[in-house]
Amino acid sequence: MKIVPGEIKTAQLHAYLLGSVAPRPICFASTIDENGNANLSPFSFFNVFGSKPPILIFSPARRVRDNTIKHTLENAYATKEVVINVVSYEMVQQMNLSSCEYAAGTDEFVKAGFTKVASDMVKPFRVKESPVSLECRVNQVIETGQEGGAGNLIICEVLCMHVDDRVLNENQQIDPHKIDLVARMGADYYCRASGSAVFEVPKPNVSLGIGVDRLPASIKNSVVLTGNNLGQLGNSSSIPEVSIATLDSSIQQLIERAKQSKNIVPLHEEAKQKIETGKMDAAWQLLLAGELISQQ
Repeated sequence: MKIVPGEIKTAQLHAYLLGSVAPRPICFASTIDENGNANLSPFSFFNVFGSKPPILIFSPARRVRDNTIKHTLENAYATKEVVINVVSYEMVQQMNLSSCEYAAGTDEFVKAGFTKVASDMVKPFRVKESPVSLECRVNQVIETGQEGGAGNLIICEVLCMHVDDRVLNENQQIDPHKIDLVARMGADYYCRASGSAVFEVPKPNVSLGIGVDRLPASIKNSVVLTGNNLGQLGNSSSIPEVSIATLDSSIQQLIERAKQSKNIVPLHEEAKQKIETGKMDAAWQLLLAGELISQQ
């Protein structure tokens, strides 16, 4: 499929974009209007864009159907303040309810059953049920267009951050399993960023990885190893020396059988398991043994 913006309806393009650029964190924005009426609404065009100064940006886009703007944007222009609350799995259904298009002046805190908490440095309320709330000053609003679907980038500077102690680990860092965040996908889909959905990828080797291009041919062209596996191998600082004698007897027997059959696929299958369980040294030895066999 090839899509050129302008050749399909905006609503269709919107759906393809949201299905492709996902998951997106959710900005649960609390604002007040000039008369002090509270407003609460979620937006998934949102992220963090710096830490000094600490900057968050979210975008209440113009409605595609009638090109109107949202109350949150009106309030941001009027008061220059917002509280951005994050959304956990425990509150996702209430958050969804608050996204209904209620009339101006309607208090979505009340409609959705959330608890108001007075902020320390801005006038909009915090959401008590949210595990993290960020009190912000609106520094700037950038309008990306005037037609339905155009974004309005609300650039916010964090003045004060509130973190529920219950989502912290023993090192006082936010534990992804405890905070249990949700993110927006396309259509009606969300994802839950905890449990088996969360995994670690070590940062790139500070001493520079050798790269996939320097892997021996039999490894680089393996019919077993995935791109992820090759990326992990390429992140090694160097190609180690072959030291089969240090491996346990069952692995040595596997290597011996590979020599006799001249078939290195079982070695790669075993190495793949080692890579995926973090046993990189053993994986290298299996793969390098296979390289030697392939050269014979």
